[in-house]
Amino acid sequence: MDWLFIFQIVYLIIVGIVCLRVIYDTNHITKTLSYLLVVIFIPFIGIIFYFSFGVNYRNSRIYSKKLFSNIEFERKLELQLQHYAKQIIKNKGSLLESNKKLIRLLFKDISSPLTNKNEVDLLINGETKFPEVFKAIEAAKHHIHIEYYVFTEDVVGRKIEELLIKKAKEGVTVKFMYDDYGSSSIRKSLVYRLREAGIEAYPFYKIKLIYLANRMNYRNHRKIIVIDGRIGFVGGINVSDTYTNAIKTKPFPFWRDTHLKIHGPAVWYLQYLFLCDWNFCADCSLEPEGNFFPDLDSFETQGNVAIQIAASGPDSETPTILYSLLQAISLAEEQILITTPYFVPNESIMDALCIAAMSGVSVKLLVPKVSDSNVVNAAASSYYEELLKSGVQIYRYTKGFIHSKTMAIDDEIAIVGSANMDMRSFDLNFEVNAIIYDKGVNKKLQDAFEDDLNDAEEIDLERWLDRSWYHELLEKLARLLSPLL
Repeated sequence: MDWLFIFQIVYLIIVGIVCLRVIYDTNHITKTLSYLLVVIFIPFIGIIFYFSFGVNYRNSRIYSKKLFSNIEFERKLELQLQHYAKQIIKNKGSLLESNKKLIRLLFKDISSPLTNKNEVDLLINGETKFPEVFKAIEAAKHHIHIEYYVFTEDVVGRKIEELLIKKAKEGVTVKFMYDDYGSSSIRKSLVYRLREAGIEAYPFYKIKLIYLANRMNYRNHRKIIVIDGRIGFVGGINVSDTYTNAIKTKPFPFWRDTHLKIHGPAVWYLQYLFLCDWNFCADCSLEPEGNFFPDLDSFETQGNVAIQIAASGPDSETPTILYSLLQAISLAEEQILITTPYFVPNESIMDALCIAAMSGVSVKLLVPKVSDSNVVNAAASSYYEELLKSGVQIYRYTKGFIHSKTMAIDDEIAIVGSANMDMRSFDLNFEVNAIIYDKGVNKKLQDAFEDDLNDAEEIDLERWLDRSWYHELLEKLARLLSPLL
C-alpha cells in the first residue's frame, strides 16, 4: 500500500507538471482546455498523447533557419532586395500598390523578397507538369535540387530517377531530399540507387522508433524543384503516377491538381528554402554560392510577373501561410475563389470568409465530394452550414478527386502551393505557396476554377440543413479531431 500511495503521489506531481507545460506552451484556449482534459482524465496515455501531438514546436523550433554565416553579406543582400522590391512596386503602379499590405507582411515576417520579370506557366494536372519537369532536368547545366513529400517508385518516379542519374554522370550536382514518412517506400530501393550513382539523397526529419508519433506529426509537405537557380517548380503535385491521368493506377477516375513552373528571380527564395531544409536533414553547412543565386539582372526572361514566396512550418516564428491567406482574403473587394482538398479551417479563416461574404464579396469554395479520407471529409462538412448561412457558395467536385491548393483574389492575386486550408498545414507541416501579383496568371487560375465548376455540384443550404441527424453527428464528432487531421 505504501508503494501504491507513493506511486500515486509521484503520478499526480507528473500530471501537475505536464498541465503547467500545457498552459505555458499552448496559445489557443480551446486547445489548452482539450489537452488538459486529455492529460487529466486519460491516465498515462493522455500524457503520451500530448507529448506526441500537442507540443508547440513553433515555440521551440525544430531547427533554426539560418543559411548565411556571413552576417555582413546577409545584411547587404537584404538591403539590395528591399531596394529591388521598392523599384518593382514603383514601376508596377496600382497593381502592387493595392496589395502592398500583403507584400510587406511577407517581407517583414520571413524576408521573402518581391521579385519581378518572372515567367510563370500554370500546369494543370500531372500530365502537363511532368513533361516540363523532364525537359528542365535534361537542360540542367550546374545543379538540380529536388524536395518532395511523396516520391514513389513507379513510371514517373523511375523516369525522373533515370534523368537524375544521367545528369549526375554528366557532372551536374544533384541533391535529392524526400520526406521520410510520405516517401517511405523508396528508402531502400530508389534512394539506394541514387546514392550508388553519386547523388546525395537524404530523408527529411528521419522517423526513429523512439520519436515515432512526434516525428510523424511534423512532416515536410513541400514540393520543390530548382534547376540551376533559374527554373523552379512548386505546387500541389507530388511525384507519382497517381497525379497523372495518362496512367490509370489509382482509386479515383480522375485526379485534378495544379502546379507552377517559374523562370526568374522568384526561384531565389525556393532555393533558399531548399538549402535551409538541406542543411537540416543532411546535417551539414552548405554555404550559398554564385550558381545557387544568379545575379538578379542576369535572368533573360520574357515575362514580367511579380511573385513572392510564402513559407512556414515548425521552424518559423509565426504561421506565415495562415497570415498571408488571411491578409489576401481581407484585400478582396469582388471575389475569392478557393480550391482545397482538405478544408479543416481554424476560427480566424472561418471568420475571414464569413465576413468577406457578408460584406458583399463573392466567395466560392471548391472541395472534393469524395475524399481520400472519410474522416477529413466529415470534419470539413461540419463547417459548411455556417459558411452557407453567411453567403459562401460551396461546390463539391464530382469528376474525381480534386487535390489543388489554389486561391484567386479579385483579378490581381493568384496563390498556388502545397498548403491545404487546414490546421495541419497552418501549424504542423513545412509548406510553401507562391503568391503571384499578375492579372494574366490570375485570369488563367480563374478560368481553371470555372472549368472545374462544370464538374461540380453546388450545395443548397435548405437541402443541406435537411440532412440526417446521423450524418450531422458524425461530422461533429470528426470535427473534434480537427487539430490532428
